Order: sequence, then structure tokens, then C-alpha cells
Amino acid sequence: MSSLPVSSLSKTGSEGAKAALSVEERLFVALDYPDAATALALAERLAPLGVSYKIGLQLFYAEGMAVVHQLRQFGKTVFVDLKLHDIPNTVAGAVDSLVIQGVDFLNLHTQGGPEMMRAAVVSAQQAASRLGQTPPKLIGVTLLTSLSEQALNEFLFVEGVSVGEYVQHLAMQAKKAGLDGVVCSAQEAPLIRAACGPDFLLVTPGIRPAGAGEQDQARVITPAQALQNGSDYLVIGRPITGASDPVAATQSILDEMRGALV
Repeated sequence: MSSLPVSSLSKTGSEGAKAALSVEERLFVALDYPDAATALALAERLAPLGVSYKIGLQLFYAEGMAVVHQLRQFGKTVFVDLKLHDIPNTVAGAVDSLVIQGVDFLNLHTQGGPEMMRAAVVSAQQAASRLGQTPPKLIGVTLLTSLSEQALNEFLFVEGVSVGEYVQHLAMQAKKAGLDGVVCSAQEAPLIRAACGPDFLLVTPGIRPAGAGEQDQARVITPAQALQNGSDYLVIGRPITGASDPVAATQSILDEMRGALV
């Protein structure tokens, strides 16, 4: 594939480099399975399409880094989605271990605070320098896409602030701390893009192709709308993994994405 791989983007990124990413590189298929055999079987079926993969808590806790290394036989970026959230020293240690293992795309909760985020950045840079490799992309989780504005106001007790304003604030804090981008709903992508500039990476879950149900997501959007709103990467799980023909479902999503980028 001639397009620039994710791992070759600089720490601050560049609008030109992001534009060079292929449609396939922009799609992370969420392999939310309880075992490696099932996940690898789907990855093998999707391999000819050239997509990337995301490993979440369920699969990682079941199989650990072994499944990440196994997925690399397909030559694609693997996003390790562990949503690190702890005291700064603990998160720094976790990031160090993940960099040693060769992870190049991982995330942490922005609500862990600025010191935690800065500790993760420093740890990633130091570990990568020690190993003579490129630092991983550090992506901050803003507000889970399963949470609505009602939950923000009533459960998190953040009153008088919209979801968009809250997410934009967290994204700005993530950029200030040195993170490469954030996970956010594409509904908030224009606000974050305006506040954080064109080089900041926006990773969007909660994507549902036209006609698909929302399931447990509260803030969803179609693949085309997400890209038009400024998302750089889309994370899509059940519309693919739950489809009767996952290959056809993935190809349909890629076609929709391609049409939005023309």
C-alpha cells in the first residue's frame, strides 16, 4: 500500500500526512471478542480489504499482548484500547510497558488530569528513545459515546455545560498536555477541530452506517457524516462483527467513507 502508515506521522502530525492516509487506514475494526481465535478468524477474512484493527478490554484481558502480535501478521496498525486511568506514576509505568511491547496506538482517559496525561507523554517519549523507535500515538478519551447530556448533568454533576463544551474543554487539555489527539463523537468533531487545529487527531467510535441501530450508544453518526465533520479515524464494531457477511459490510462502509472524501 503506497499511503503513509500511521506510525510514520510525526509527534505533532501534519495535515498533508493525514490527507495521505488511505480510506482503509482510517477504519479501525473493533475486534470485541472473548478469544483470539474468533478475532483472528475475522481479521483474516478482512485482511484483503486492508483495514486496521482495535483491541478492547475484553479481548486484551483474555489474550494479552499475544493477540496484538498475532494481528500484526496482517501488516496493519493495531489500536490497543485500554483507556488507562490511574495516578500519574502508574499510568507512566503502564505506557512504558506498552511501548516496550511495540504498541503504537493507545489511549488514556483525559479525566485522569493534566499531570497524568503529561506523565504518559514523557514516558512514551523516553521509552521510544531508549528503544530507538517512534513514540506511540497517545489518544485521550473525552466523554464516552454511551453517555448523554442528561448523564453529564445528572451523574457526572456537570451542570450548565453542554456535551460539546465539555468535550472541547477536555480535548484542549489533552493537546496542552502533549497528546496526539482524542477519542470523541463525530458530533463534537467540528468544535474540537476549531479549538485544537488541523493536526490534532480525532478518533471516532459510535459509528453506525445508515439503517443500523444505535444499540448502547447515545451519540452516534454515520461514517460519511463523521468524515465530513472532521474525524480522522473511525472505530466500527458491531455493524461489522455482527453482520451476516462481515466482508460485505466492511466493503460497504469503506465505499461510504470513500464517497465522503471525494
